Amino acid sequence: MIQNNKGDIVHKAVQGLNMPGKNTGLRFSTSGKNRMADLVGQSAALTSILETVEAIAARKCSVIITGETGVGKEMVARQIHYASDRSDKVFVPVDCTTLTGQLFESQLFGHVKGAFTGAVDATLGFFRAANGGTVFLDEISEIPLELQAKLLRVLQEGAVTPLGSTKACPIDVRVLCATNTSLSEMLKEGTFRADLYYRLNVVSLEVPPLRQRKEDILPLAEYFLTNQSIFYGEPLKVLSSTAKELLLNYAWPGNIRELSNAMERAYVLTTGTEIQPVVLPFEVIIADSPAYPKHEMPTLDEVKRKIITQTLEFTKGRKIAAAKILGVERRCLNRLIDKLNISLSQSKKNAGS
Repeated sequence: MIQNNKGDIVHKAVQGLNMPGKNTGLRFSTSGKNRMADLVGQSAALTSILETVEAIAARKCSVIITGETGVGKEMVARQIHYASDRSDKVFVPVDCTTLTGQLFESQLFGHVKGAFTGAVDATLGFFRAANGGTVFLDEISEIPLELQAKLLRVLQEGAVTPLGSTKACPIDVRVLCATNTSLSEMLKEGTFRADLYYRLNVVSLEVPPLRQRKEDILPLAEYFLTNQSIFYGEPLKVLSSTAKELLLNYAWPGNIRELSNAMERAYVLTTGTEIQPVVLPFEVIIADSPAYPKHEMPTLDEVKRKIITQTLEFTKGRKIAAAKILGVERRCLNRLIDKLNISLSQSKKNAGS
């Protein structure tokens, strides 16, 4: 179910993106379903997550998905939805961090015309709009305490009462939640209702950070590069062996989201077909580098010298091209080369070796 042959991974990714009903091994798809979430990798942790998803997808139980920011909690929620018998219905993601007070209640449960100043029309709200489908409450921990009781009532009664109305509207909605905060700690602090927590936490599913599942880094990176090639309608670009090593050595504090951004940057800055270390983000380049031992931080000039030298080697000494990659004017690059005593002849020599 998970792709193991790295040599075929890019080719199969392209096939999979154009054939959504086919399980390429790079993306997970429950048998018989024709939609997929972007769950990519080959780690034991991801396999375990997918097995849990398959086990609970057909149920209506609530699920709390936990994990650091950027690990792909929403993708897991979407896979649960796509693998369920609600897959042909709507999936409604709700960012709870953007909703507060009256706005939160109105957006979630809807309101009638004239319910408050500015309510010139009635609205359905997220729950009624998702009737028959799935509501995904992202960062559930951000819901104000005074509104948690109203959410609990909706979950218990299976009905929504719009703001400004006394009439309850029956709904059939599955609720999936996500948080990067410990709800059990919030229970102790009194900032999250225990009854709501136990109503939501029928199944708890933890998504480990990317640094704990390194087997997924390269499949994800190659998948993102494939997406870029399709988006721009250009040939595939592949990672050099050194670039792969750097990706594996980096801790990825921003998880999958950070990796996706890094691959987009690398793709657009690479003019050829092979991605070199110089186009990777600075923090990725210097992480775990022998030139910069963890116990001894480099000076700013040392870092600048390393980055500029690598860029010049990559461009075979062409300063205009190097300045473009580094995002500085050529005059600024010339001043840095002089200040840091960087040898252009040595850079050209290293590039040719």
